Amino acid sequence: MPIPMSESRKIRVMVVDDSLVARSMIIRGLSAHPRLEVVGFAINTLDAKNKIPQCRPDVVTMDVEMPGQSGTDFLKQYLPNNPIPVILVSSLDLKVFDALAVGAIDFVRKPDDQQSSEAFLSALAQKVVMAATARPRPAPSAAAGAGSSMAAPPLGNSPNLDRVIVGLGASTGGTEATVAVMKRLPKDIPPMIIVQHMPPGFTKMYAERLDRLCAMEVREAQNGDELRRGLALVAPADLQCRVVRIGTRYTVSCTPGDKVSGHRPSVDALFQSMADVVTCKMVGIIMTGMGQDGAVGLLAMRKKGAYTIGQDKESSVVYGMPGVAHNIGAVMIQASCDNVSNVLLRHLKSLG
Repeated sequence: MPIPMSESRKIRVMVVDDSLVARSMIIRGLSAHPRLEVVGFAINTLDAKNKIPQCRPDVVTMDVEMPGQSGTDFLKQYLPNNPIPVILVSSLDLKVFDALAVGAIDFVRKPDDQQSSEAFLSALAQKVVMAATARPRPAPSAAAGAGSSMAAPPLGNSPNLDRVIVGLGASTGGTEATVAVMKRLPKDIPPMIIVQHMPPGFTKMYAERLDRLCAMEVREAQNGDELRRGLALVAPADLQCRVVRIGTRYTVSCTPGDKVSGHRPSVDALFQSMADVVTCKMVGIIMTGMGQDGAVGLLAMRKKGAYTIGQDKESSVVYGMPGVAHNIGAVMIQASCDNVSNVLLRHLKSLG
């Protein structure tokens, strides 16, 4: 079991990576952070299984693809009985989402030609610090989850539902929390825009994964996309995504720009744009995540008459974003991750 956290001690980290070069870089970079202490490393998952009980880390960083047992298979077996925050260190690979689905809480993209090792290490250290306070939620067994995430029946042809826009924002722990919500929604859901803090390259793969798993159409947003029922758009990484009104139609703008609330894309940027331009009915949903991105924007939406939902503390991997939103009065109703879709659908049916 991890050692209880206190303000006075450093966060204990174990690094799991089969590459000596990557492992050395990560150990060196994390050791330089004033709040972190690397207490051990492992060269594969078998080594990790033996060393984690000895080193008692607060957080583990783990490569996804390693010789022998993959990181995903290890997490599937280990986390249900040994919950510990795991940050994935991955190249641009769809397998990262499989690892997130079985309990890893976040990931950082390995450096490439477009990213310096310093930027990578800074992002990793920040996520490790965040992860130390996270509440890992191992995936439920197939039996426990059977039938619980089927898409709801269609909402029908009510004209009122043609005049609703839904925005959803999430960060740490949010990739799977958002999947849990979206899988339960019907194919004719009012238009949705999703902001998930994610590095470049991954938002397109994430949108494609949602599209495979969900009843509605899901794709990565492109500048000028028109909002319509049955379509959910995922904000592209490294661009700010905002809603634009053109007469009675609504589109999205996906453009370069400064970070907002520390992020690009930013939940606040999306929500504030909805508060500023949307004249039809709105719903704002804020899910698990570190920090406070989205809270001020959600409050602006609520002040303009939007229905606002926040994920509750008990089901959040990190109760940062939804907690701040709740504390400033931006959230009308809190719900568990598994119940957010029901709350949303009850509200939409009341409009129809």
